[in-house]
Amino acid sequence: MLFTHEEPALRAFVRSLLPSWHDVDEVMQQTGIVIWKKFDQYEAGTSFMRWACVIARFEVLKYRRGKARERLVFREDLWELLAEEATDSAEMLQKERQALDECMQKLPDTDRALVGAAYAHGTSIKEVAESAGHSATAFYKKLHRIRLGLLGCIQRQLVKEGT
Repeated sequence: MLFTHEEPALRAFVRSLLPSWHDVDEVMQQTGIVIWKKFDQYEAGTSFMRWACVIARFEVLKYRRGKARERLVFREDLWELLAEEATDSAEMLQKERQALDECMQKLPDTDRALVGAAYAHGTSIKEVAESAGHSATAFYKKLHRIRLGLLGCIQRQLVKEGT
């Protein structure tokens, strides 16, 4: 359950360390296996994401060593530095996503539906605006106001949490 919940953030972390989606898929598969095997070592109540990032980081390094015969590769110490930075970024992104989820729940149902429709795959803003009975310009303005409100809410949420 923890892995399933954190998998998108973990995949983003791994992607920040590897040059292609194919590489990410390879490492994520191996990372999932290692997490499964070592799950009894995870301490409940600690950050699962940080623990999983450490495992993923080692899997990325192992994968990169296997690819070391390629002409253009970074030195190991640079990979370590990138992995540390990406781990910190992954935790911050996770907190921001949680704050966004909480702020989205505070929106009126109509605004939440408009945001969801605006970001739905395969729809255009013009289509969403027309179905909501707005012109595209009016819809963009309304969406902009909602986004600004969400941004303010997220910032307040993060400050409240000391992030």
